[in-house]
Amino acid sequence: MDVTLNSHMTRLGLAFLISIVASTAHAQTPTPETRLEYLSVDEINQRMNRGQLSAVSLVQYLQRRIELLDTQGPAINSIIELNPEALEIAKSLDKERKNGQVRGPLHGIPVLLKDNIDTSDLMQTSAGSLAMVGQPAAQDAFIVKRLREAGAIILGKTNLSEWAHFRDPGIPSGWSSRGGQTKNPHVLSADPCGSSSGSAVAVAAGFAPLTVGTETAGSIICPAALNGVVGLRPTVGLLSRSGIVPVTRKLDTPGPMTRTVRDAALLLSAMKGNDKADPADNPSAINVMDYTVLLKPNALVGKRIGFPAKFHTGTDGSEFDPQFSQALQVIQEAGASLIPVELNDPLSEQVEEAFRMGIKRDLPRYLASRSGIAVTTLEALMSFNERTQGAEGYGQSTLSEASRIDFDERAYNRLWQRIQGENATAIDDLLAAHKLDALVSDVASPAMSVVPLAGYPGIMMPTGMDADGLPTSLFFYGARWSEAELLAIAYGYEQASHARQAPAFNP
Repeated sequence: MDVTLNSHMTRLGLAFLISIVASTAHAQTPTPETRLEYLSVDEINQRMNRGQLSAVSLVQYLQRRIELLDTQGPAINSIIELNPEALEIAKSLDKERKNGQVRGPLHGIPVLLKDNIDTSDLMQTSAGSLAMVGQPAAQDAFIVKRLREAGAIILGKTNLSEWAHFRDPGIPSGWSSRGGQTKNPHVLSADPCGSSSGSAVAVAAGFAPLTVGTETAGSIICPAALNGVVGLRPTVGLLSRSGIVPVTRKLDTPGPMTRTVRDAALLLSAMKGNDKADPADNPSAINVMDYTVLLKPNALVGKRIGFPAKFHTGTDGSEFDPQFSQALQVIQEAGASLIPVELNDPLSEQVEEAFRMGIKRDLPRYLASRSGIAVTTLEALMSFNERTQGAEGYGQSTLSEASRIDFDERAYNRLWQRIQGENATAIDDLLAAHKLDALVSDVASPAMSVVPLAGYPGIMMPTGMDADGLPTSLFFYGARWSEAELLAIAYGYEQASHARQAPAFNP
């Protein structure tokens, strides 16, 4: 574990500072019996319905916690901007509740959004780039409209790896020129992963019960794994992408990042809907799906779940990941049948080229849709970065390579059809051959790339902590549009394992 402090005395000093911050936080907020930072959506609703909690007091509590731990204290730097209108929105929603008008389970619930999701309010949408700071977006992203209709309070925006980690591969995860470096709340010197670093860190640290990330190729599932939270990447097209800064529409998707599976299901249910601006080839039943219906404590009973055969043979898996081996035992004891399988990794060629082609195609279209910002073309963006290079001296090779590509629409579509097809086939063949309900993998599995490249769904789940005090995780995945079944399986595991742990903010 990389500890960046220079001496034992420095470590003691920071530990003392954190203890002072923690005691100050407790003095300014309710007693431990009524503390709010790790309550689920259902628990918040119960208190609100009994008149023990208001949306205003919840927002105020979370704003104080963010100031004490995100800005000061360990300064994990997950929030790029808070919504100055959050309290007024909370007051309005409290009034509705008082008058018997409750919109649903997200009424008065604070939500943090990744800073590449458009909001038509006083906040910026910048993808972490200083080049995008200026006039806010003219319209809410579709998923934001849905959240507002559901009564959610947009509490603020979270930091991210700039341009969803597609500016330059040398830039560390969780860094952006606008937001700086986000830190892992479990061990401050550890990798928070990206690009949805801020969303994962913020929900792990108790800054909001719900956050939204976005993913192209691992940007939800990786930070969920390394920060010990639930991260759901839906089937591409299930949730609208309109009003979200793109990498490539072939793989881009928003998704829930939460502390519990039920909260993820509630958030997914609220965000879905039919968006004419982003028509997707999804089943009509998806738009009316309630993703909480199948969440039962015994959801694993009778399920057939494929797992990496290396853990069955003991050749190399169990000794490197004892937490995953223990998780497999929990799954089996909860009633599932575990079937050893080998996931074929197609090792698809030209993936990086396909991403760059997507940037060349989709990013300029988004930039042109915004007004009142410094850049409206890819070339203007690169010129801005060259003029405003910070002390870090980070480059922009990915953007530069994308700008030089000779784009052809037919070639682009054929390339993505091949990449998605061969990765989807790798999953579908296993499901069919072994009559599986789903698959589960460790985080070192080829599934971490195969599932995103297929555009298929998966959910990252905490399994405990390693010897260095960092979270461990497993990944459930399955067929296209199988989110309801995956959430149910993940819920069954969650109820049997109770594995998630709150961060300790260790230096």
